[in-house]
Amino acid sequence: MGEVEQKLRALPAVDALAARLDGPWPRALAVAEARRALDAARAAVLAGGEAADPERAARATLEALATPSLRKVINATGVILHTNLGRAPLAAFAPAGPYSNLEYDLGSGRRGKRDSHAGPLLERLLGRPAIAVNNGAAAIYLVLHEFAGDGGEVIVSRGELIEIGDGFRIPDIMAHSGARLVEVGATNRTRIEDYRAAITERTRLLLRVHPSNFRIQGFTGRPELAEIAALGRERGLPVYEDLGSGCLLDLRPFGVDEPVLETSFRAGVDLVSFSGDKLLGGPQAGLIAGRPDLAARCRRNPMFRALRLDKLQVQALETTARHLLWENYEAVPALRMLRLSPAEIRARAEALLARWPGAPAAIVDGESLLGGGSTPEQTLPTWLIRMEGQAAQMEARLRRASPPVIARIENDAVVIDLRTVALDEEETLLAALRSA
Repeated sequence: MGEVEQKLRALPAVDALAARLDGPWPRALAVAEARRALDAARAAVLAGGEAADPERAARATLEALATPSLRKVINATGVILHTNLGRAPLAAFAPAGPYSNLEYDLGSGRRGKRDSHAGPLLERLLGRPAIAVNNGAAAIYLVLHEFAGDGGEVIVSRGELIEIGDGFRIPDIMAHSGARLVEVGATNRTRIEDYRAAITERTRLLLRVHPSNFRIQGFTGRPELAEIAALGRERGLPVYEDLGSGCLLDLRPFGVDEPVLETSFRAGVDLVSFSGDKLLGGPQAGLIAGRPDLAARCRRNPMFRALRLDKLQVQALETTARHLLWENYEAVPALRMLRLSPAEIRARAEALLARWPGAPAAIVDGESLLGGGSTPEQTLPTWLIRMEGQAAQMEARLRRASPPVIARIENDAVVIDLRTVALDEEETLLAALRSA
């Protein structure tokens, strides 16, 4: 008998292995994972390698399946809109319940609309009717599909053909929507005459895209919004702007220089779209707002139903919109974090280390980032807790804490930025730092 055959014979039968996999899972699942582990072990042996212990492999898989994958983490990176950590941290809310009046009008006892919950709040915040779909790319798609999905032309500056993220590019979204892209100008410079010369009988929209995730510097230029809006009125064409970050407040006093939504409307833009989970501080969503007739057209589009929000997104958006309307900015975590002064953050860092006498750490000045594809090259001054020790090993141990602590390595040291750590997370963070 050869070595390979001996190793194969040594593997247990599926039922025998499954019987040893006791735990809080149904037997059918244990049998399936036992079979999967044994198949992997046989494949390894036949390939001339060593098989992993099938019982250990199957048990590890079952325990992983039994443990929630989506978990709370402590964001100690100082990146406020951390894309990998869910972008804007949500304002606290409790799910309405197993059942809710999501699409039920309690007054009339008839079917209602799910956008009736956040819609009135958004309209008062924005001064115009608004609808919401499930993300920013979906909002762009819906607008382009509604106004130019029949092959109509959409004019946009070549320098604004951005990639939103994860490979999603404006030209790709436009192509899938059915709209035809018409690029004008050069990468670094576009004039209003370029827009005017490109208008044909097939033109349906004039599109402006705010470069929220990049900057072109040097010899650059593009028309003012008011110029494009005036051209749109002259030719009877809607002007649509994708603003990306959706900034409703003037955040320049806090070091964030992003265009405020109302500025676009004052310039004459007819329709805007922006993300809900960036500077709005809400859940993942794409919002479309503007002229009532244009917003209504987008809502009537058959794709609106396919792109709509689910009930948890609706409730999170309603909660955030109400806080903003009530000017309760401290209840919106992203806004609270970016409004923190360096002095406040330093005081918290000093108080934290005071509870850890002899800590192998120092407080140093540093920078926080807004993140989330917003305000490139803009940072916020902060104070960091710089941990002494082997950075890579410490960062890994923090990730394995419960809950995991996500930190960053800077200049070969783990640094902790309390800007993105909630006050009620500090004790847990301190325990994790001590252990790491």
